[in-house]
Amino acid sequence: MFLFVCLIAGLLANSFADDKDGGKAPSLQLNDGNTMPQMGYSFGIHHWDARDPNYSHSKCCCISAAEYMLSPFQIETAVTKALDAGYRLIDTAAVYGTEEQVGRALQMTTVPREHIFLVTKLAAYDKHDVVFALRKSLERLNQTYVDMYMIASPVSFTPDKSAFEEIDYVDTWRGMVEAKTPGLTRSIGLANFNITQVKRLLELSHVKPSVLDVEINLNLAQYKLVEYCKQNDIVVMAHTPLGRRFDHDSPGHYQLKDDPTLRGVGEKYGKTTPQVIYRYLIQRGLVPIAKLNSKTLEDIETSMDIFDFSLSDIDMKTLSLYNENYRSVHPKEWLNHPYYPFVDNS
Repeated sequence: MFLFVCLIAGLLANSFADDKDGGKAPSLQLNDGNTMPQMGYSFGIHHWDARDPNYSHSKCCCISAAEYMLSPFQIETAVTKALDAGYRLIDTAAVYGTEEQVGRALQMTTVPREHIFLVTKLAAYDKHDVVFALRKSLERLNQTYVDMYMIASPVSFTPDKSAFEEIDYVDTWRGMVEAKTPGLTRSIGLANFNITQVKRLLELSHVKPSVLDVEINLNLAQYKLVEYCKQNDIVVMAHTPLGRRFDHDSPGHYQLKDDPTLRGVGEKYGKTTPQVIYRYLIQRGLVPIAKLNSKTLEDIETSMDIFDFSLSDIDMKTLSLYNENYRSVHPKEWLNHPYYPFVDNS
């Protein structure tokens, strides 16, 4: 009897340890049998972060962390801080220029690798050999596999990034499927595809993407796209979750987190406005991806503390009224590409 009690106690202890190592966010089932946490943190830095609204996007839409005066040490510290705060989904990409820092942080953390859901993305200029591109990312990450590899965009550029290149994203997807065979990635997905492009891919491929990563926030609800993905068993990640909208009464943009109505909702629950927005997206069944702020490190611990309350139906309705189909992310330099994704069909 004593041995039986000890055995049960040991199993419970291991279960609790697994819960702790598994982070704070619940897991969602993917259509390929894998699971992913329902909250993530991104270590990508884009031109649209806290920049002048008239600033011109680069063709690849990203710049390196160094150009924001963020040192490798700051990136590594932010990764470990996110993991300590309970994040288990870590998002990066080849074009972000942060894979090496993320990889070093994963070597330093005490969180076991099997409890971390690591995401990276295929760059728009690197689509001629998907498997080779993924192997290069794995070298920078110092990993043998990632949990999710995504096509960062249906738009393609020449390897020197100087011009558009018309590579059919369905052909690129076949390369993504190939990358799963040797175990270089456990799941594959898409980012910044619209509903027409997702439909076409599903019609022409026998392998579904497990996840679609698109901009979703209060100003850009993407109801039609989200519902289509739900019907086809595709999990939707929401990047740029705090969004940004134009203030018609004064020049420039302001962050939704400064909105007085949203602050009032937060005060009712004892939460910050970003926490309220993240919770809203969670209750819509989405996977919000908080991101490293380009000027100050976002309060990583606070952003994860969203699983101890629920928004009422009335407050969910209040937040839904902010939808204006307004995009924060729509690089104009991509407009003439045949696979430009940011159109009003999603």
